[in-house]
Amino acid sequence: MERIRLYNELAYLWPVISPVEDYAEEAVHWLRAIEDKLGPGSHRLLEMGVGGGHNLSHMTGFHKAEAVDISPQMLELSGRLNPDVIHHLGDMRTVRVGRQFDAVLIHDAISYMLTHDDLQAAFETARFHLRHGGLLLVAPDLVAESFSEGMVTRWETSRGQVSVVTEERLHDPDPSDTQIESWFTYEITENGKRRVERDVHVTGLFPLGAWTGLMDEAGFEVDAFPLPGQDGFGEWLLSGVLR
Repeated sequence: MERIRLYNELAYLWPVISPVEDYAEEAVHWLRAIEDKLGPGSHRLLEMGVGGGHNLSHMTGFHKAEAVDISPQMLELSGRLNPDVIHHLGDMRTVRVGRQFDAVLIHDAISYMLTHDDLQAAFETARFHLRHGGLLLVAPDLVAESFSEGMVTRWETSRGQVSVVTEERLHDPDPSDTQIESWFTYEITENGKRRVERDVHVTGLFPLGAWTGLMDEAGFEVDAFPLPGQDGFGEWLLSGVLR
């Protein structure tokens, strides 16, 4: 997996460019899906690819949780935000935490799975950590049906003495494979000083049918629910109950 600056030396920008409050509306859909499939009450959750912990933070008041991420810097951010959550350093394709859960959650970190084999490995990890009848929730950033070459998103956010204008430009250098590139530009103003940083994220792009088909092959009964995504991003929540 490519080294991504936003999850390494620029990780401190994450709470600025992707504010925790922006996840509140979507988290309602995740909480509803958990209750619909598992019933009311508190459940044991494992989030793989937790990032800064922003989505999970809206669920910890209702459920007990553990979390996994491949980036130590992002785990540190999530640990500050979610001090009662047990955090593990690991890759969602291979990690084993030694316990079973009622639900495994994978938010847009699943987008960094670049091949069908990567997705299969992540779904196998989820299955390994789920009890019989447990729930897998997955929210890919993009599906192939929503992608168009050159898509551009630009937004401005601030927190404390830091403000950032973020631009993401999508590019598919090889339409025959399952990978695309997101070219990021961060215009950062910090303590009155401005600088520009750049980053490239390589992510996977698969049709919706590939997502649901691979989850089915991994042993899940799958439903796809629409989410209030924007500009083609974050439009689907995939729900799989382990057979």
